[in-house]
Parts: sequence; C-alpha cells; structure tokens
Amino acid sequence: MLKRASGVLMHVSSLPGKYGCGDFGDGARAWVDFLSSAGFSYWQTL
Repeated sequence: MLKRASGVLMHVSSLPGKYGCGDFGDGARAWVDFLSSAGFSYWQTL
C-alpha cells in the first residue's frame, strides 16, 4: 500500500524578505519548520 503525504505549493516571493520579495533566509527556515511540525512532507516552489 502507498504511504500518503501532503504538501504545499507556494511561490518564494510569498515568504518575508528584506526587500519586499521573498528569499531563502530566516523566513524560509521558519516556514519549513512550521510545515514539518504540521505534518507536511513537501513544499513545491514556483
């Protein structure tokens, strides 16, 4: 039987960043930590 998983599709610019556009800094790390604690397995970026 296949193991089920869930994920989120979200553009990087939706993250907080220094210049009004998202980046892979501290905000991205906090987002990934939240996804993990919520039980998500995937984050697909656009």
